[in-house]
Amino acid sequence: MSKTILVVDDEKDIRISLTGILEDEGYQVLTADNGVEALECARQELPDLVLLDIWMPGMDGLETLERLKTLFPQVTVIMISGHGTIETAVRSTKLGAFDFIEKPLSLDKVLISVVNALRMKELRVENEELKRVVANEYEMIGSAPVMVALREQIMRVAPTTASVLVTGENGTGKELAARSIHYYSLRRDRAFVAINCAAIPEELIESELFGHEKGAFTGAVAQKKGKFDLADGGTLFLDEIGDMSLRTQAKVLRIIQERCFERVGGTKLVTVDVRIIAATNKKLDEEISQGRFREDLYYRLNVVPFRVPALRERREDIPLLVQHFVAQFYRREGREPKTFHPEALGLLAGYDWPGNVRELKNIVERILIMTPGRTITAADVPELRGAPAVADFFEQRPDGISIVGTLREAREGFEREFIIQKLEENDWNISRTAEVIELERSNLHRKIKSYGIDVRK
Repeated sequence: MSKTILVVDDEKDIRISLTGILEDEGYQVLTADNGVEALECARQELPDLVLLDIWMPGMDGLETLERLKTLFPQVTVIMISGHGTIETAVRSTKLGAFDFIEKPLSLDKVLISVVNALRMKELRVENEELKRVVANEYEMIGSAPVMVALREQIMRVAPTTASVLVTGENGTGKELAARSIHYYSLRRDRAFVAINCAAIPEELIESELFGHEKGAFTGAVAQKKGKFDLADGGTLFLDEIGDMSLRTQAKVLRIIQERCFERVGGTKLVTVDVRIIAATNKKLDEEISQGRFREDLYYRLNVVPFRVPALRERREDIPLLVQHFVAQFYRREGREPKTFHPEALGLLAGYDWPGNVRELKNIVERILIMTPGRTITAADVPELRGAPAVADFFEQRPDGISIVGTLREAREGFEREFIIQKLEENDWNISRTAEVIELERSNLHRKIKSYGIDVRK
């Protein structure tokens, strides 16, 4: 779709000249000869860009710019002036103008400014979309009561500066919880720096955290900033903090208390402002009793304790997680997504998932890669060690989940959600949805009616 540009100038020749050159470049052009007409034109058809003359009778360009920006904050404006001054240019910029062009107009310069302005607007839109995607990536997926409570806890603590300790089994999403806290905090525009304390050798952990000075040890040929330096003003995520040595724990405790540290081999105090979020799959109270973790550091970190539940504690979230991972995978791969048949979802929901959400994500991606068809059936789900039969799962009562009932009822529940999902994807068009899921329209209509699905959207 071609971009729309509004040309506002009281000189007819200027309007004609700009209209001709812009239309030759493929733009749609609107014109107005005064500020009032420009505002009315913008109300009727918001342009992608406005070329606005400053010196006009009545409402001048600066007043028009101010009103445009008040009514339509996202509109991009290039100012044009035959009597330009530095003061006028500065005021235009403060009011939100993208550029300032002096008369007599150089058409080449006008076109360059137009291209740059429209590109900048596209980048701004892309940036907003990326922010939306990032927010979605850091969202804790699930409607189980334990997840609703966890999200509420995140939203309460995120705006504060309190340290946070996140506990939970491997693969539950402790780092995702930490990133979510950072994203919704006042530090979101600063760095989120993560370090796995269990993955770094003891002799290197202090250098990684605090940095080192040139010559501090063999191989230290230059000064290096550590994770605390890099996270200044932002958030430092200390994963698997239960594996940190007592010596390093003492230094981390000092930073929390005094907000300063010394690099390895250095004597100068470095001051930092860092929010610490720590995570562990260990029971730190047991580690304290056995002398492997400092009690004073534990109380400093555990200002707000978080626990990310295991996946088996929220089985009802598995269909939502599967849908989320499918969307993530195909957004990354750029292909048309596949769908999971209700029976396939039933098999996944019947497994205990000792590797938790991380294991589920890996299995879903493996299925998506290895299954040639567009619909994933129960036959496409790999054998999961220790998984009960689907019927067994739906006839028992796992902790935290009420009895679902018979296998037939469970299948119907999954099928209803599956149909709703496909209807939403196809704008609630029954014929198109029936074609996509390879079902007769009459049969789909019957199921919609029997499940009480409201298609009047």
